[in-house]
Amino acid sequence: MFSMRRYTIYLALAACLLFTLNYFRTELKVASTAIPRIGSIIPTSGPKDDGKSSVEVVVPNGPFRWRDVPTRYPVTSFAAIPTAPPQKLPKVQFDFPIEETHAAATRKVRQAAVRAVFDKCWNAYRKHAWMNDELGPLSGGQKNGFGGWGANLVDNLDNLWIMGFKDQFEDAVKVAMEIDLSTATVDTINVFETTIRHLGGFLACYDLSEDKRCLQKAVEYGEMLYKAFDTPNRMPITRWKPQLSMQAQQVADETVLVAEIGSLTMEFTRLSLLTGDPKYYDAVDRITKEFAKQQTKTKLKGMWPVVVDARKPDFTQDSLFTLGAMSDSLYEYFPKMHALLGGIDPIYERMYNLSMAGAASHNLFRPMTPKNDNILVAGKSRSHHIDDPPDLEPEGQHLVCFAGGMFALGGKLFSNPAHVFIGRQLTDGCIWAYRAMPLGIMPEVFTMLPCPKPDSCDWDEKLWADAVDRIDPRHEQRLPQGFTSITDSRYILRPEAIESIFILYRITGDRGLLDTAWEMFQSITNVTTTPLANAALTDVTWSREELNKGRGIQMDSMESFWMAETLKYFWLIFGEVDVLSLDEWVFNTEAHPFKRRLPAEQGKVIV
Repeated sequence: MFSMRRYTIYLALAACLLFTLNYFRTELKVASTAIPRIGSIIPTSGPKDDGKSSVEVVVPNGPFRWRDVPTRYPVTSFAAIPTAPPQKLPKVQFDFPIEETHAAATRKVRQAAVRAVFDKCWNAYRKHAWMNDELGPLSGGQKNGFGGWGANLVDNLDNLWIMGFKDQFEDAVKVAMEIDLSTATVDTINVFETTIRHLGGFLACYDLSEDKRCLQKAVEYGEMLYKAFDTPNRMPITRWKPQLSMQAQQVADETVLVAEIGSLTMEFTRLSLLTGDPKYYDAVDRITKEFAKQQTKTKLKGMWPVVVDARKPDFTQDSLFTLGAMSDSLYEYFPKMHALLGGIDPIYERMYNLSMAGAASHNLFRPMTPKNDNILVAGKSRSHHIDDPPDLEPEGQHLVCFAGGMFALGGKLFSNPAHVFIGRQLTDGCIWAYRAMPLGIMPEVFTMLPCPKPDSCDWDEKLWADAVDRIDPRHEQRLPQGFTSITDSRYILRPEAIESIFILYRITGDRGLLDTAWEMFQSITNVTTTPLANAALTDVTWSREELNKGRGIQMDSMESFWMAETLKYFWLIFGEVDVLSLDEWVFNTEAHPFKRRLPAEQGKVIV
């Protein structure tokens, strides 16, 4: 029987872990100056004789290669790489008409402005933090919370290519080949982050440029990350200590964030497709099948809780369900895997349909706003028993703005117009949150008041004020009308809102979204720009007048997703609509584009 006491401990441990690691995908807290490498991941001696380990770790002479590290729990039969002829899927992109001359001119000016911001940030990174993970945009210092493996460099190889910085691309690829995976600046590797940033970055680099060096490096990362799956049940250790893995047996953790174990499929599958090695696809296919097997057994049918047990494995016991932080990309990858594989495996469509039915019924809500806007916000739900109705927690997050694009993409791929409409409402909700704030920038986390009925929601000043007063006096949080609290007032250069706006534009052809994107870009750059690059913000509730009086809100932080994702989506939305067409490419959760498998009759190479 599952112990409620253990369950409480798990939640407490998860909360501590999330707080410590800044669970909204902010950087690990490291010094703003260069950090000496912790040193070699390779153990200096063999494994301790613990009476359990039967495999001796032999470090070969010459260069260290992860593929030479012995496997303790070898796979005897691999799942076959899905190489059946891909299906002709429904068209995703809008049939854009010929663009008028003046509209094209405006669009190109805007795209050039985005490119200039990227160029400035890249040059600052190259000058002050080259080969480090991140640049401090205020201090010019270096940060190395992702292993010291040049996260910002690898994350932006595809941007250098598509934006036309070919000389810088060549230089970056050349030095990226020097990344040494036998050393790291951290002793614990976040398998999820390394997969989406580094492995995904090199795969996209290869898919775009066909530079074989990028595929070679992707294989090196794949070989390393594959070792995190060397457990008795082949479930991965998501916060993985490489040194320990080579010295002793390892087992999957009992407390795992569902997004971290469920969001490795695109990268590992693409690596198998490109190399012909089935082990990568096999590794993630086992996880997918486990999720599918338990999908109807959770406390909110169709969805999975935030925290799961990978050791048993048991994905059913927790009570918190969300499309937001800690769960997000698990759901995002269902329609994207369907697109990546050309629709040949029905499992992803089934998992998408069942999970989104649960989310639409229990997580999405229409908030009460002063102008009765017909928008949606993706909140949280708690369900303590499968037979009890879940309780809605009307919390919005910037991170969950990705959901608008996910619903819209799923709606097109699976011929479900209602989901395209939901995607538009969710995206409009994020646009509303940007415009409601004094600086025109959405905060990280906030709450709103759900409408009593989704089809009728007249503004009620007293009802809103009472809700605010129950939480916290509104003058202390500088709350615009509609928000009942702002629990995290930061803006950390996040991409999710512009990501969904870009996807909705490519799907609907609504040119009004171009003006919305430009409005957002100006609001963001007006406040985040530093002499070197762009900085995250501590508090977006202050007015421009307060900032003009000298109030400082910039932080010495610029995560790699600012350039890799946020600026990429701004650049793409103002670009030609056939560049990285959604009918030919699919983006991973770090905005790295992978080639879709397409039918031969479309004149595309099936890979």
